[in-house]
Amino acid sequence: MGREGEVIDIRGARLVPDVSGGLWWPETETLVVADLHLEKGSAFAARGAMLPPYDTAATLARLEETAARRGPRRIIALGDSFHDSGAGGRLADCDRDRLVRLQSRCDWLWIAGNHDPAPPEGIGGAWHEEVTIGPLTFRHAPETGGGTGEIAGHLHPVARVRLKGRALRRRCLVCDGFRAILPAFGAFTGGLNVLDAAYEGLFAGRGFTAWLLGARSVYPLPGHLLVG
Repeated sequence: MGREGEVIDIRGARLVPDVSGGLWWPETETLVVADLHLEKGSAFAARGAMLPPYDTAATLARLEETAARRGPRRIIALGDSFHDSGAGGRLADCDRDRLVRLQSRCDWLWIAGNHDPAPPEGIGGAWHEEVTIGPLTFRHAPETGGGTGEIAGHLHPVARVRLKGRALRRRCLVCDGFRAILPAFGAFTGGLNVLDAAYEGLFAGRGFTAWLLGARSVYPLPGHLLVG
């Protein structure tokens, strides 16, 4: 988890980057995660690209561990929680049961994503295009311009830094004090470097910090120290 005292302040909301890739809002006991992409492996397998069929189990295991550690009253999943519209039907019974148990312990809000614009059949929780709670707005894709109080996913941010002549690449949360973009939480998700053109306009020339995920902690690095 984030080291003691290391928080992100967005419009007065004090948020803690979690080592899992989630974002913890202690004041409201809310855990936010992005881009679970459940059943991505089975979607690729259906097209003949064989991936190990364990992505959903691995993603849910990390989510269970994070929820057990944080004890959230609410979980918000920021879209692309399911890799495609048929993912709900491909969930193994054991994984569906795990999801049901997680949802039974807290309020569960799904945000619609480009991969899952409509809820899969038989999946509990409340579905929304976006949600505003206090000073923060939770949506799937960040919107160019403005963005004050925005918490989003979609871009799967990763960062690279050179340390002692070696390049280190890690998933990261990116924040400039006005908006935060969360890393993908899913086990089989790739990443897009935060210096890529896709991020242009999102931080409006403001300096940002990338919170790199380590094995036991998160490490904030200013954007000017990162490499492409």
